[in-house]
Amino acid sequence: MSIKSEAFLSKREEEEVVEAIRQAERKTSGEIRVHLEPSTGDQDIFERAMEVFHALKMDNTKESNGVLIYVAVEDRNFVIYGDKGINDVVPDDFWESTKELIVGHFKNGKFKDGLVDGVLKAGEQLQKHFPWDENNTNELSDQISKA
Repeated sequence: MSIKSEAFLSKREEEEVVEAIRQAERKTSGEIRVHLEPSTGDQDIFERAMEVFHALKMDNTKESNGVLIYVAVEDRNFVIYGDKGINDVVPDDFWESTKELIVGHFKNGKFKDGLVDGVLKAGEQLQKHFPWDENNTNELSDQISKA
């Protein structure tokens, strides 16, 4: 059963994911983005996620603490891509446990819940390692990007 990008999240569900991003970023200098596209084509999903990461200028954050949740909807696959700053400080199993949390929801067709929980879990680590201070600005859009 293939899922079309448009049917992956309703408008209301997209708004809930964006609100989760805002909530997760409220207490951190870190930046979280969600990107949806139909497919990676013939490209390796990690390579495509890295391309999107750079295209969204997520590698331009001051503390290298951007996190991208990249979803290839019709391929039924996703990657959590963290920049060097966050990868250097999170526990070794952190991204794997976050991915498992998301997969658990995705398997049940609860795509919004998976993204919201993944975003909030990433936000907890960002808050721990990159706490917000009064000099922080929201460096990147919180909106879901799409190809």
